[in-house]
Amino acid sequence: MRNVIQSRTTGAFLAPSFEDGQPEWVMLLCEAAIVEDLETCVQLIEDHTEPFHRPQVIDLDGLYRPPPTL
Repeated sequence: MRNVIQSRTTGAFLAPSFEDGQPEWVMLLCEAAIVEDLETCVQLIEDHTEPFHRPQVIDLDGLYRPPPTL
């Protein structure tokens, strides 16, 4: 699974800083950090978000659903 962490409050995504690699909030999806497993997502949310962020995990692979066949 390819996941990203997004703030439901601001729409920003959690990503590693270019300066020191520590997670920070960015506005562009193309800068977001891809997280492969849910355990890491949970740890990042616990360590680097505040309740006002209302963080959500988005499964990038699950976003596209092909239309049903008739």
